[in-house]
Formats: sequence, structure tokens, C-alpha cells
Amino acid sequence: MTATENPTPARRGRPGYSLDSLLDVAVAVFNERGYDATSMEDLAARLGVTKSAIYHHVPSKVELLRLGLDRALDALFAVTEEDGATTGPAIDRLEHVVRGSVRVLAAELPFVTLLLRVRGNSPVEQAALGRRRDFDRVVTELVRAAEDEGDVRTDVDPAVTSRLLFGTVNSLTEWYRPGGGLSPDSLADALVTTTFGGLRTRSS
Repeated sequence: MTATENPTPARRGRPGYSLDSLLDVAVAVFNERGYDATSMEDLAARLGVTKSAIYHHVPSKVELLRLGLDRALDALFAVTEEDGATTGPAIDRLEHVVRGSVRVLAAELPFVTLLLRVRGNSPVEQAALGRRRDFDRVVTELVRAAEDEGDVRTDVDPAVTSRLLFGTVNSLTEWYRPGGGLSPDSLADALVTTTFGGLRTRSS
């Protein structure tokens, strides 16, 4: 390219406007209106931009859904790969995953809320539900391992225990609001105290 030639201008979105900020708004609107009831026009109006500005970042509304769901799921699976979730007694690894999941929920509340509302109405939602089932299996295996090690009562099926534990974690999306005076760590302490008290064997 010579000095007199002009390079093709780089595509830019609205000044100060990024994919992350777009995703934050999109997920908020999906949660308010429902994904199916939200149009690209709705998102553009909320953002105060044209639809073309949104298409600069993503090719479609479904891509925004995929990104939002993956953000929650990636954060949850990252917890299962931490040292506390992979080493030590199974009961301690299970507690680590539960505590970590509470922290993820607090940090990514709108994204986790979106994840919990999908019903498998599209390939993207079906893929997200598949990953949720994979996560459930990780937790169930931790419960089963803790049973085998004698630290968790054996009179409840491990899959049921897993569902009860994470049903409690997931219910936090209905009432927990960051900045409301209860820190994520305090919330995790309360949840572990109330759930693991009935889960552990007396000797553990």
C-alpha cells in the first residue's frame, strides 16, 4: 500500500460501546421480556443505537443468547476445575463446588438467571441444557464419592441429593441481589451450614 492509498476503515461500534455492554443489556432484556418476545428492535431501542450497530458485534439475536448462556456455564465449569474441586476428600470438593457456584451466581446473576429459564426451544438452548446436565453429573459423582468415603448419608440417592443442593443454589436467583448487605461468602456460608448439616454423616 502506498502513502497515497487509504486503508479500509476499521468497523467500529458506538463510541464507548462494546460487545460486553451489549451482552449485559441483551441479557437484562431477555430476562425482563423473555428471549422469544425480544426483538433486535427492542435491543436497539434499549441501547439507543441502530440495529446495524448491534450487527457490528453479532450476526443475530441467537448469538447473543449463546454468549449469555456460555458465560454462565463457563464460569460454573471453571469452578469444577479449581484445585479445591479436584483434590482432597470428596465432601470437601463438593462443598467447594457449592460455594463456588454461589459466587458465580452472585457475580453473574443475570446470566445465571437466563440459564435457569431456558427450556430447550432451540438448538442453542438444547446445547445449554446439555451442558447443565453435564454439570449435574459432576456434582452427582462428587456426592456418590463422598458416600463411598463415608462422609455423606447413603439413604438418599446421589442424584436426588445433587438436585436438592443445586435447587437451593438456583433458588437464590429469585431473591438474592448483590450489594444488599449479604456478601457472596456469607451467603455461601449460610447455604452450606443449612444443607450440609443434613447431608453429612454424624461421624464426618
